[in-house]
Amino acid sequence: MLRSFLRWLDRAPIEDPVDRRNARVIQLLLLFLGVTIPATLAFAVIVAWSQLVSSEVHWSTHASLAMSLSIGAAAWIGLVLTRRGAFAAAVKLLIGAMLLVTTINLGVNGLQRQMPDQLAQMLVLVLSGLVLGRGALWTTLAVLVGSVVLGAGRDAMSVFADAPARAFYNLPPLLFTYLLVTLLIDRTTQALRESLRESNERGRQLAEEMRERERTHAQLIHAQKKEITERMASGMAHDFNNIFAVIVGFANQRHEDDGEGSRQRLVQLEGHLSDVEETARRGMAISRRLLRFSRRDGEQAVVFDAAQAVQELESMLRQLLGPGIVLSVRSDGEAAPVRMDRSQFELMLLNIASNARDALSDHGRFEIDIDRDGDRVRIHLRDNGSGMRAEVAARIFEPFFSTKPADSGTGLGLAVVNELVTEAGGGIGVESICGEGTTFLISLPCARQDSACIPGHEPP
Repeated sequence: MLRSFLRWLDRAPIEDPVDRRNARVIQLLLLFLGVTIPATLAFAVIVAWSQLVSSEVHWSTHASLAMSLSIGAAAWIGLVLTRRGAFAAAVKLLIGAMLLVTTINLGVNGLQRQMPDQLAQMLVLVLSGLVLGRGALWTTLAVLVGSVVLGAGRDAMSVFADAPARAFYNLPPLLFTYLLVTLLIDRTTQALRESLRESNERGRQLAEEMRERERTHAQLIHAQKKEITERMASGMAHDFNNIFAVIVGFANQRHEDDGEGSRQRLVQLEGHLSDVEETARRGMAISRRLLRFSRRDGEQAVVFDAAQAVQELESMLRQLLGPGIVLSVRSDGEAAPVRMDRSQFELMLLNIASNARDALSDHGRFEIDIDRDGDRVRIHLRDNGSGMRAEVAARIFEPFFSTKPADSGTGLGLAVVNELVTEAGGGIGVESICGEGTTFLISLPCARQDSACIPGHEPP
């Protein structure tokens, strides 16, 4: 019940943060005045009803009751204004009503009869200072001083008519009390408001800094995405260059003249065209695989014989390496079933062969050995090229690491190879000696023996 009531008080639509903090207390005060003043007046009327209807009651008593009732009415009106968001107007209305009643009472009844009401006068000072600010505080003090002086003057003409000076005896300490309270409220509220302004300013600066950092972070992310996209595009172009190099190699063979007849030449060209078609098909498969790889889609894994796949890829590898490099493919004759995406497997070999080509001279050698070692299929890819330093070999699987010029290498090829091998449950290592060559060892888990070692065969 109490929590619901407090939540109701807090739902007043007040925008200013300071006013919103003060609104709950002010609403409670307005409710208190709006309820207690009419209730007190009703009780007084009931008790003194016989006297009120008689002619013996001075008119000032009726005036005091009416003015007290006006403060209660101002409290209810102020509550309605507060609930509508007009908080400052509500407080101004209450303070104005209390000052008006105080001034009238002092002018009619004098200061001596109004001395018990000093608490209400202090309340007016506190409300004006805490809620309305310094200007309202000093204005309220000026009105109170004038009202008190008016009340003392009224006492000098009535109560102390024989000794008017006595009416002003209590005036200096009372005015000093008002001034002291006003100064304390002024300094306290000023310090609080300055602290609040500084806090709001720091909050605004912090929010601006956060927005600036968010903008900088967004720009950085955008730049990183752009760089990664550019590097990835460059890496894909590098991979496809390998495919295109093979296609161009087959196409260039159309200019070769082996002295055979036209029919034999046609048969030869037809074979070359078939090789071009097969190479293009493999390029399309690699393209699809690259797209799936970017989405981490591993649903295209099949069981196939790694040794057979290497043999079928041999013609492409020869065209990629060029005529000056000797390609040797060996197998122990034992089935080497592995389970992964076939295009991934071919992409691995093409990437490593491309790197070997760049490291080999015109009369180099590139060897591929496939064998079984228990439940692992091992693939050795060896060249007798320039080799690598140990610190280079330790980083070659890092994305975007490359020792090649910026326009000829992206550092993605071997990183992709490492990723593909890892996704297939295998591992890859490298051994390299400067001036002697480099050997890559790929180890893949052997597929189930009851699965047929046929390309594209899905296990049951």
